[in-house]
Amino acid sequence: MEDVFNALPVLETNRLKLRKITLEDAEDMYYYCSNEEVPKYASWNPHKTITETKEAIERVLIQLNNKSLVHWGIEYKENSRLIGTIEFATWDRQHKISEIGYALSPDYWGKGIATEAVRKVIKFGFTNMDLVRIQAKCYLENIGSARVMEKAEMSFEGIIRKGLFIKGRHQDLKMYSILKDEFQTIC
Repeated sequence: MEDVFNALPVLETNRLKLRKITLEDAEDMYYYCSNEEVPKYASWNPHKTITETKEAIERVLIQLNNKSLVHWGIEYKENSRLIGTIEFATWDRQHKISEIGYALSPDYWGKGIATEAVRKVIKFGFTNMDLVRIQAKCYLENIGSARVMEKAEMSFEGIIRKGLFIKGRHQDLKMYSILKDEFQTIC
């Protein structure tokens, strides 16, 4: 498991390269992180300056170095642009459970990109991190994110009522998950 942090592997799909984020990605990341629609259903706010984006990248790199977060940039192979991020936002090593989070540029919404990235990260988690459960949550109103999880073969488990206090209010959350034995049957 230490290898996951020491040398974050590059994961590839037909259209995507999931790779370590660098400060060189700041402009691409600022492009979509400054769009108010991207964090509408997230815990963070739109970035107001590229400096804010660079600081976010630096925090991600520190968390990776501290072995507390597994975080990839989503690069679109066709144009080599960073178009989003995907991460194991939490990782409970004792219980072998992790939670996925992701953000994607609206320019790429509705094209199956997020689902492609989620499936690849799920496969990596079960194959390389010895996970038995991978979960993800989204706001009730975030229909797009719920659809991504469904298309990635995650099962809807229910509503976590008032499960998150963010942006001045409590949010109800949809919970999805996939288990290792289910994943092996799907593939």
